[in-house]
Amino acid sequence: MAERWLTRLHDGASPPLVMGILNLTPDSFSDGGRHLQQEAALTQAALMVAEGAEIIDLGGESTRPGALPVADDEQCRRVLPTLGALRAQLPADVALSIDTRSPVVARAALSAGASIINDVSGGRDPAMLDLAAEYGAALVLMHMQGEPTTMQTAPAYTDVVSEVLAYLLAAAARAERAGLARERIVIDPGIGFGKTREHNLSLLRDLPRFVQTGYPVLLGTSRKRFMGAICRETSFTELVGATCATTALGTSAGVRIFRVHDVKPNRQALEVAWAVRG
Repeated sequence: MAERWLTRLHDGASPPLVMGILNLTPDSFSDGGRHLQQEAALTQAALMVAEGAEIIDLGGESTRPGALPVADDEQCRRVLPTLGALRAQLPADVALSIDTRSPVVARAALSAGASIINDVSGGRDPAMLDLAAEYGAALVLMHMQGEPTTMQTAPAYTDVVSEVLAYLLAAAARAERAGLARERIVIDPGIGFGKTREHNLSLLRDLPRFVQTGYPVLLGTSRKRFMGAICRETSFTELVGATCATTALGTSAGVRIFRVHDVKPNRQALEVAWAVRG
């Protein structure tokens, strides 16, 4: 298991980590279909590592708003060959993450060389928590209101920051009770997953509250639609600058992992913000 990234994660004297997104799906919101062929996927992963990604996050199921579930065997068919090839080709200290809500897919990915489970359902299935504990894998617990098919249908909160924070703390506590070491738990407020633009802005504004829990925080804003509305951009690929703004903001707030499509500009943003932070 690649562990250098985990040491870095908890080293407050080191800059945050970059997690590069590798969607092996036909329908992800901004890059669906681009990396379906293994050669294209391997090339993209190598580029992201060369540009500074310490983690590659592979997913075989889109969770964009309105996306339908993908069967476990289809997720495995999409992801496992590329994951195995990456584990053989990439340096051992580059960690591989599986982006899935399915314990079946997560188990197969861990067996093939992944060391991180990125669970956008936030551990709703107790089997995912047990699995992470069994393998000693790191587990990213993300907040999502509802399901991808319905999550953007009038999302509502009384106090979005307090409610999301409470959900994540409860999920992390369940993971610890399942036997997962605290240092292997990461929390993610789930920007864009069952939230309006104002909800997303409130969560970004109050990132320090998530950092203050003591759990490392992952931030995933890359090319998200709410930023397009702010910037009057209709193309996802034109939101690199907007994403970098949130990366700089998150670095100042103490976020430890940034999940992004565009590694180099976001690495530059976090490094400058880190230098200013001192």
